[in-house]
Amino acid sequence: MQKLVGSAVTEALRDGGGEAIRLYVATCAERMAPLFVGLRAGEPGREADRDFYVECVRDLWQADRPLADATAGVRRLERFWELQPNEEGITAVADVYAFFAALCLRYAMSAHGSGSPDDAVSCGHVALTAMGMLDENVAGASFLADEHRLQSLSLSGDVSGLWDASVTAGRERFRAVLGHLIRG
Repeated sequence: MQKLVGSAVTEALRDGGGEAIRLYVATCAERMAPLFVGLRAGEPGREADRDFYVECVRDLWQADRPLADATAGVRRLERFWELQPNEEGITAVADVYAFFAALCLRYAMSAHGSGSPDDAVSCGHVALTAMGMLDENVAGASFLADEHRLQSLSLSGDVSGLWDASVTAGRERFRAVLGHLIRG
């Protein structure tokens, strides 16, 4: 497996300041959102979690200022089923990718509120880990390389088209996981 968060991205997060960190984590969370929202669609009792997830991702795009209630949001996310300790581990495909999406958002919220480059790197690491795993499970996939490219792009200073690219990538990931579920 390739190196996860690249050194250039890590350096840019450490040197770029709060707004660069906030934009970076917003893009990571946007790309992972369909894996939570889509895989938890129709699951009884999870409507509030899905709505909260969507609200958080929307709020992350306000990159010009830190989220005022990020700590409360992180605490709420940490109560999601996916982030609870589980002695048996998570083995179902849908649960694994929903876990990665929830964890990515957890780090994104923390980084957005605090400006912590370490939390931002953790957010990117989660997204890259999930995409590396998806590549291993979908023949001919290149989600990991695409995630690396999009992470670098989010720190390039040219934000035009970044939201569209993130939404498109998220949809492609969701379709790939659904295809894997159907074939599995």
